[in-house]
Amino acid sequence: MPSSPAAHSAPIESSDLEALLADVADRSRHLAEEGEVEDQPEELPSAESTRFALALVDLDGNEHVTGDADLGFAIQSVVKVFALTAALQHVGEDLFDRVGREPSGDPFNSLVQLEQEQGIPRNPFINAGALTVCDVLLDAADDPYDAVAGLLGDLTGDEAAVNDTALDAEREGSSLNRAMGHLMQSFGNVHHPVDDVVELYVRLCSLTVTTRTLARAARFLANEGVNPLTGAPVLSEPLARRVNALMLTCGTYDAAGQFAYDLGFPCKSGVAGAVMGDVPGRFGVCAWSPPLDEKGNSRAGRAALHLLSERLDLSLL
Repeated sequence: MPSSPAAHSAPIESSDLEALLADVADRSRHLAEEGEVEDQPEELPSAESTRFALALVDLDGNEHVTGDADLGFAIQSVVKVFALTAALQHVGEDLFDRVGREPSGDPFNSLVQLEQEQGIPRNPFINAGALTVCDVLLDAADDPYDAVAGLLGDLTGDEAAVNDTALDAEREGSSLNRAMGHLMQSFGNVHHPVDDVVELYVRLCSLTVTTRTLARAARFLANEGVNPLTGAPVLSEPLARRVNALMLTCGTYDAAGQFAYDLGFPCKSGVAGAVMGDVPGRFGVCAWSPPLDEKGNSRAGRAALHLLSERLDLSLL
């Protein structure tokens, strides 16, 4: 039986961690040259191919960063973790009556799979699943936007605000999301006007975060559902484990198997180039590099987290 993370995690000096992160960055950053930056307004930091950051935050609040760790960018699909968490806070596991828990094996915006499965998304981390989660929040939360943005602020200690440039771009590029919403509505799995569901989703995707704050925010999942910043419970320990399981199996589009193989801990990626993860009992972690691979994941970010996992023995598998 594998040992727990705590069983093989010796204390590491802060200076050693800083040096390790810098070395990992040096060895990974060049891989960004082989990726493609998502088409987005050039004034957004995530449109700059040379940006790179890596952050590691332990449960005691010690923060170790390198690169552009405090530069803000739109959270994009990483917000799906916090939307899922907010929905679980409001309706618990009843959520999974409307969205599955299986890897999709198809692109995150596939209409074909959604139609074949009669409007039930495979998991909360593909776009159709996130739209369903937003529909649930419109039902269950007094202020659906604040249910997620407020949660993110509580976890990071910083107010989460929308980047208007990113929001405008998200609205302009939301045709496929609207099509998914209408398709699910035709099967009875979207209850609110599709425009309202999509608007909530794109606003959440446009929240501004940094590499440092995402590593900080992920720690509640490494801490049995308790926010280390405040000591307040966010999710029960079983639900936190379920979110981690979904991140491990579904969090990096249709490359989740490769991420599990290379990194061995739960992650969620987004097309702005962030890959956020957590190592239960130890760390929240985030890498950010905008150029993406063919699956839509940060090329240099994935390489950096792979190397970091090997250097610090972070794999849970």
